[in-house]
Amino acid sequence: MKSEWTTRSISDIAEINPRESISKGSIAKKIPMDVLQPFTRDVPGYQMEKFKGGTKFRNMDTIMARITPCLENGKTAQVRCLDNGEVGFGSTEYIVFRAKEGTDPDYLYYLICSPLVRDPAIKSMVGSSGRQRVQTDVVANLQIAVPDFDEQKNIGGLLKALDDKIQLNTAINKNLLQQASSIYQAWFEDFVLSDGSCPSDWSQGTLSDIADITNGKRPPFKSSEKTDTAVIPLVGAASVMGYTTEANHTDKILVIGRVGTHGVVQRFNSPCWTSDNTLVITSDLYEYTFQILQRIDYHAMNRGSTQPLITQGDMNKVSILIPDKETLSNFENLVGQLMKQYEANLLENVKLAELRDTLLPRLMSGDLDVSLLDL
Repeated sequence: MKSEWTTRSISDIAEINPRESISKGSIAKKIPMDVLQPFTRDVPGYQMEKFKGGTKFRNMDTIMARITPCLENGKTAQVRCLDNGEVGFGSTEYIVFRAKEGTDPDYLYYLICSPLVRDPAIKSMVGSSGRQRVQTDVVANLQIAVPDFDEQKNIGGLLKALDDKIQLNTAINKNLLQQASSIYQAWFEDFVLSDGSCPSDWSQGTLSDIADITNGKRPPFKSSEKTDTAVIPLVGAASVMGYTTEANHTDKILVIGRVGTHGVVQRFNSPCWTSDNTLVITSDLYEYTFQILQRIDYHAMNRGSTQPLITQGDMNKVSILIPDKETLSNFENLVGQLMKQYEANLLENVKLAELRDTLLPRLMSGDLDVSLLDL
């Protein structure tokens, strides 16, 4: 730690849960807890809702989940989706941090994400099992060595640059997905002959005609975070839910939820373990199958009473259009090129996040001098 850093409490450098006002019943932007992504700065979306209550915030405030397991899962974000002077709201399970004068908002966000704050916050949790919450006063009184404003700007700026690139890649990928979907719609949904029919060499079939569908399996071991041995992504119904020591797939696969969450289609082209709450789809027509999976009415297929359930048999029976081989090959080649860039961006984002997460604790503790870095 640098000798010129000064020890201060979190409440010295940030307003915690600052007072804001939204009129009851007025329409405002809401950021629900479930839209926050693990260890991701940017909020992917919001809802326009009538305000009935909740935590209130402004742009550049940091919102941190205070309830288990959301905090442990990395649900901490920086608000950037509001207009100047606009107040948004969200879950009552957020703690809001606003940079005081002399504190850089980006530095504050990364400080709240760092082990210096996260670890004590998690240890402070009290309450009944499964509903434990952070003690806000414990976080407010944490003593942290803090650099001067200029160095805060340098530290926050470096980490921000990495997250800005992740955000840019994410926006590009959203556009690539939209392009692929538009091509599918133009070729296979909007396209008809002058008499309203499809070409004679196209046919109706089922998903089982072009894809193999299997159930995922219970993993041999689960860790919530990567360890020296647990480095294989453990795939759940909607996202990577942890890490394990072995892979049950090394091929190119598509994954959807079997139990619990439905409607999220995940792509994997590297070793992973698909859990027992998933269905795994393999196909030589990978991109065509990917588009079909995104258009299925999973709600109508639900067989679960206490929780959503989709069966392998019902997925096999999904009715699909099967165009001629040449058309399908052309589609795979065209869309495949778009999705190669998509996957390259995903891989770059993983590497950028790993670099950010490696640098963050060392920069926040002062063990690493930001002026020595040239990224």
